[in-house]
Amino acid sequence: MRAGHRTGAGPRDRGQVTVEFLGMTPAILATLVVLWQLVLVGYTYTLAGNAADEAVRAATAASPGERQGACRAAGLEKLPGAWEGDADVNCSTANGFVTADVRIRVPLLFPGAVGFPFDVHGRAGAVEEETD
Repeated sequence: MRAGHRTGAGPRDRGQVTVEFLGMTPAILATLVVLWQLVLVGYTYTLAGNAADEAVRAATAASPGERQGACRAAGLEKLPGAWEGDADVNCSTANGFVTADVRIRVPLLFPGAVGFPFDVHGRAGAVEEETD
């Protein structure tokens, strides 16, 4: 090896690495966007299930006349504000059994903005409590 001779990447090699990285940037960003969207879908399922549980819990404790309002209010109360506008909570009672159905629109990238054309459903049920 001669004195003063450098080893390693030369200027041409460093430029090639930069070009390769810039070429991969769209693929990296697309992968991150898809992963983020999958996280939002999963989180929306979690929110729908929790809202249905809370709604049916409130409905079973309410008097029969107040059941529908208590159910809807409890279900929407447990949702973050961005999901609350795209949610629908329905409760029904049959044969001493109360069910709550929650439907939430899946957001596209940012909650509160545009939603996907499909909804996530959460359902819960419980036995009516005795009221005096």
